[in-house]
Amino acid sequence: MNLAAIIKVAIRALNRNKLRTALTMLGIIIGVGAVIVLVSIGQGAQTMVLDSMSSMGTNMMFIMPGTMTFGGASMGLGAANTLTDEDVFAMEREIPTIAAASPMMRASGQLVFGNQNWFVQISGSNEKFPKIRNWSIEQGEFFTDADVRSASRVIVLGKTVADKLFPGLDPVGQTIRVRNLPFRVVGVLSAKGQSMVGQDQDDTAVMPYTTVQRKLLGQQIPSIGQAMVSSVSQEASSVTQRQIIDLLRQRHKIAPGQADDFTVRNMSDAAQTFQTMSTVMTLLLGSIAAISLIVGGIGIMNIMLVSVTERTREIGIRMAVGARPSYVRLQFLTESLVLSLMGGLIGVLIGGTLAAVVSRVLGWPTLVSGLSVLVSFAFATGIGIFFGYYPAHKAAALDPIEALRYE
Repeated sequence: MNLAAIIKVAIRALNRNKLRTALTMLGIIIGVGAVIVLVSIGQGAQTMVLDSMSSMGTNMMFIMPGTMTFGGASMGLGAANTLTDEDVFAMEREIPTIAAASPMMRASGQLVFGNQNWFVQISGSNEKFPKIRNWSIEQGEFFTDADVRSASRVIVLGKTVADKLFPGLDPVGQTIRVRNLPFRVVGVLSAKGQSMVGQDQDDTAVMPYTTVQRKLLGQQIPSIGQAMVSSVSQEASSVTQRQIIDLLRQRHKIAPGQADDFTVRNMSDAAQTFQTMSTVMTLLLGSIAAISLIVGGIGIMNIMLVSVTERTREIGIRMAVGARPSYVRLQFLTESLVLSLMGGLIGVLIGGTLAAVVSRVLGWPTLVSGLSVLVSFAFATGIGIFFGYYPAHKAAALDPIEALRYE
């Protein structure tokens, strides 16, 4: 008996009771569909997190000044003036794995243009901000090194701020007021959208850090709020972080054994942590959904045992006319496999459709990968073989004479 004939007989046997066959496949269909949907949601969330992390910048690190204690209470990171712009220049000059670095200052203020106004968080940086943050300019241009050195009153607006202050107008070249000081708009950043915590990244404004330091905060000292650094690659970020720590400890004359008066936060580490968490969550969701596949396999075993009992005389007749036990075993195993494969195929189609519906209706990110489809289909096949083997073996072990006597 060839394979084509075995499959043909298996399909004919399953068609004898279509309702029972459909109900038996239902467990596999639900299991595969659930795996596809849940894993696609997990992978979609993982992709969204990584895209959000990458949108913040390229291989970024933040260096923050240390804390200080007042009355026994820690004032938190950045409370102490332990970081200067010269530290940033030294890092960029002496560490070859740094692609770009910038001192950073933070401020906030009401931006006013005509009868429009908008309160915004202002970032003070140098001219390398677009490179570090991987943020292009949509209109105009970014301020220059000369603007930084002279503390010019120039400003670059985020897309949200530009739309709020200049509805239907070109912001570039316009003059706005920030804390009652005039600033010239030189550019508008391209839209980045929300971060992974739901914050609008476009609701921002950037100006030279020296301008923030001297014009908005009234500081003449060289200390800065923090530093922003971009490594040449993600692989080099760990080396860059260690070199930054060594250099700053040397510059700040920190003795061995003493605590750092600064903190370095590596965004690559954060991205890797989020990716690991997302992977674990995806595997957990897939494992939970796979339980229904096992339940479906038990259903296949149950129905195949019933089928063996119902077709005992048929098995006896086949053996009496010369069918080997291995042929009988293969016949029933093929029926079980056809059940699981058909259920798996339908489950993949339903799972992919539901994933698309979830993404469109609920707005949740989903990603149906070829690997998840292949794994689900392979698992369904394995379920059919595993749970179908015992009924097939039982059918092959029947005594032909006893089988012929069976009523």
